Amino acid sequence: MAFGINRKELAEWKRRIDEGQIAFLTHYWLDDRFPGCKTVTKVGCADLKRLEQWGDKYGLKKEWIHKRKDGYSHYDLLGDTQKNILEKEGIDILLK
Repeated sequence: MAFGINRKELAEWKRRIDEGQIAFLTHYWLDDRFPGCKTVTKVGCADLKRLEQWGDKYGLKKEWIHKRKDGYSHYDLLGDTQKNILEKEGIDILLK
């Protein structure tokens, strides 16, 4: 279950993806399959080759990309992987 984002934030994430940027969207998220994880960061890009290269930089496999027909393909970052990558990217994920 996703929560903690609004339509404007989602639209901005999609706009960046549509422009071919590497786009980040972090929101609260609860899933029994991932106990202890309270947030997820979706990292997307319309250019899948660029997204694969970005992920490779952090040891992420291209098979982990959620390939979506709507064009908003993305990696899901959770837990320590999420924290480490966002720190390296200079992104502060303080959520309210």
